Amino acid sequence: MSEAAEHARLMLRKALEDLDVLEVLAKARKPVQAAIGFHAQQAVEKSLKAVLANRGLTYPRTHDLKALMNFLGKHAIALPPDGGELAVLTPYAGEFRYDVLPPEGTGEAPLDTPRALEMARRTRAWAERLLAEQKKPPQKP
Repeated sequence: MSEAAEHARLMLRKALEDLDVLEVLAKARKPVQAAIGFHAQQAVEKSLKAVLANRGLTYPRTHDLKALMNFLGKHAIALPPDGGELAVLTPYAGEFRYDVLPPEGTGEAPLDTPRALEMARRTRAWAERLLAEQKKPPQKP
């Protein structure tokens, strides 16, 4: 297995760890939006980076999901199923962890926990599919 493929597999395993934590947090009696948003964002970010790494691309060191999706597009890689919505998770990687309160503490619309969980699941499944497809040998005519 190439170094790029090994790194991609590591990122996909790390995304699964965040997804596992997210599943537990989502079932909590009183879910904490900042933590749920953070792990959803991390699962999505690592899934996107797994796809990029598997293609041998050096991805930008960023938590900005929109920037990562733009990088996918720049390299003609189809976006994940929820690509148009994923950027809503970006503030949970930094801004809501350190600088300001997440929407739950501001009176703005709170994070939709089931939707965040679904986006993380679907993005990871998309990444896993792309990695599996790339591993298959080309079909002979």
